[in-house]
Amino acid sequence: MSEPVFRTAISTHDATRVVLRGHDMTALMTGRTFGQVAFLLLVGRLPTPEEAAVFEAMLVASSDHGPNPPSTSAARIIASGNRAAIEAAIAGGILAIGDVHGGAGEALMDLMAAALREHPDPRTAARQVVRSALATGRRLPGFGHRTHTPTDPRHVALFALARQHRIAGAGVAFAEAAQEELATQGKALPINVDGAMAALLYDMGLPPHLGKVVFIIGRVAGLAAHAMEEMNRERPMRFHFPFVYDGPEG
Repeated sequence: MSEPVFRTAISTHDATRVVLRGHDMTALMTGRTFGQVAFLLLVGRLPTPEEAAVFEAMLVASSDHGPNPPSTSAARIIASGNRAAIEAAIAGGILAIGDVHGGAGEALMDLMAAALREHPDPRTAARQVVRSALATGRRLPGFGHRTHTPTDPRHVALFALARQHRIAGAGVAFAEAAQEELATQGKALPINVDGAMAALLYDMGLPPHLGKVVFIIGRVAGLAAHAMEEMNRERPMRFHFPFVYDGPEG
């Protein structure tokens, strides 16, 4: 009885070469950027020059946002208690990324795709989605930010780049129309970086799960930097959170 075969269309190697999606790694090393190779691995083809420029910008936009986001805080706390394993701090930071932090892009892409299938006009689709969210009290993913009000500078830069490279399409139109509709309904919220990335990934024809994946790939650089700084610059176990005990008395 033959052994089961492990199949992959992503990569292979032999004694003299490594191949990624049919491309020789050494050629990629000398002729492509990391962002282009990440796109190749995830999508199965090399990006066009226009796609590459926008995709690289999304990785940069995701790379870091200070020590307060849950992923960065988690990485630094782990690094504070485990000085010997930076991989633990980075992994812990990644595990703090989820539906609320870093996952809004995937959620918005799902919502956007469904709305645009029903209403091909982006403004009509956005209006329906916003009004439905407000009527049911649901948070609209990809909109709002605790710091960046009224505008997230990352969204502005990404959309400008997308227009420059003629990537902007129905996704960008949907996001901008949704932002306008929110303001009209008295809920002025900026398009945040997750929302901007969702719109651009949609316009490049990429699947929704990449909304979270691209954020993770970009954020690893920032997590590593924060973990190293915590290990090299701060004293161990320095975190002390003020708290109030409100449980039963002994």
